[in-house]
Amino acid sequence: MNRHLLLLTLAQGLFLINNVTFIAINGLVGLQLARFGWMATLPVMGYVVGGALAAPLVARSQARYGRKASFQIGLVVALGSALLAAWAAAAQQFWVLVLATVIAGYYNANGQLYRFAAAELTPADWREKAVSLVLAGGLLGAVIGPNLAAWTRTLLPTPFVGAYLALAGVALLGMAVMALIEFPPAPPKATGAAAGRPLGEIMRQPVFIVATVGAALGYGVMNLLMAATPLAMQVCGFDFKDTALVLQWHVIGMFAPGFFTGHLIKRFGVLSIMGVGVALNFLCVMIALSGVDLHQFLIALLLLGVGWNFLFTGATTLALSAYRPEEKDRAQAAINFCVFATMAVTSFASGALVTTQGWAWLNLGSLPALLLVGGALIWLGLRRRVPVA
Repeated sequence: MNRHLLLLTLAQGLFLINNVTFIAINGLVGLQLARFGWMATLPVMGYVVGGALAAPLVARSQARYGRKASFQIGLVVALGSALLAAWAAAAQQFWVLVLATVIAGYYNANGQLYRFAAAELTPADWREKAVSLVLAGGLLGAVIGPNLAAWTRTLLPTPFVGAYLALAGVALLGMAVMALIEFPPAPPKATGAAAGRPLGEIMRQPVFIVATVGAALGYGVMNLLMAATPLAMQVCGFDFKDTALVLQWHVIGMFAPGFFTGHLIKRFGVLSIMGVGVALNFLCVMIALSGVDLHQFLIALLLLGVGWNFLFTGATTLALSAYRPEEKDRAQAAINFCVFATMAVTSFASGALVTTQGWAWLNLGSLPALLLVGGALIWLGLRRRVPVA
């Protein structure tokens, strides 16, 4: 642990305040402004579509300007997009709101690289713990994000405009934090074979395939259920304060394990911990299917968060062994593109399914993806015969 890693953990927390607040309010604002109910989560979808589109741009920015400058560019975009979203909500402009969230996706793509940057701030034998601890910074988002949405919901005459303006302030704070972090210099560029393998060769590795499947589908299932939760709870007659409570405990589940997930991975192996993550996701679905009382929403979303943490931290750790330092920008961009593309599909599907088919069918729809992740882990485990440490 060092000062720069602690500051990056804080930056991760501020990033998650943005993410969680967007998840909490974008679907509800979209439902108010959209012409049809199935369009409600298009602003949520815009955030991840923007991230997918921005992933190659961010990779080039990282390679050209380095970690710090690229992260600061992302925070400037976060500031501008939050202000645009506030105007769109105040002016009742649905498609401008969608555009604002697409633009905000650039910040999303930047923030998703914080976890990889964490591994560069510590010695190699500490990288699992560094990744895990930086992800634990998301606890700040768990505590502040849902409450920020609740506190600022009626701050101004139009609901949630105050929340978007508050996110602009969060972006300014993120810039101040990022200015204090010093990242190690990128490895010198080389020519020929030393410059790294082609992306296709990197992506064909079994370890890269499983890491990408685990990260993309783990995030996709989590996003499918989380994005639909505010809409499902509103349909069930719950107050927004109840929704904020459920989302708060969900995000606590996502990031509180970060204080020990790295230790578990070093002790039991990454594939084992990812397997536990899949099992927790299955348990989440079973509880969600058992009823729609407040405690069922809360427990299901808490388990969903812990399952995501085990899967995503494990997938990130697994991916670190799939590429060399000089290959990191394009390899990480490929993983993040797959994550964002999957999240884009699930963001749209969450709104369409929950408003047309209901909460139960939404949960059942997540099972094939979980089975695929479980199968991928078994496949890699059989290939290696020993857990990946």
